[in-house]
Amino acid sequence: MSDFLAMGGYAAYVWPSWGVTVLVLGGLSLAYALKARSVAAALEREEARRGPRRRAAMETAAAGAEEAS
Repeated sequence: MSDFLAMGGYAAYVWPSWGVTVLVLGGLSLAYALKARSVAAALEREEARRGPRRRAAMETAAAGAEEAS
């Protein structure tokens, strides 16, 4: 196990690169999740602003487009 962790003498380069990779991927995942939540909230606000008549018209148009394809 010790030999594996030493990485043939390159542990000082290998393990920090793994750490940086994990931090970057974690940061990107977090940024994506926060952005998705923000976009979903903005969409809900926009739909609420448009009102039920506009929303119903858009749903009817979308249903018609699905039937046509």
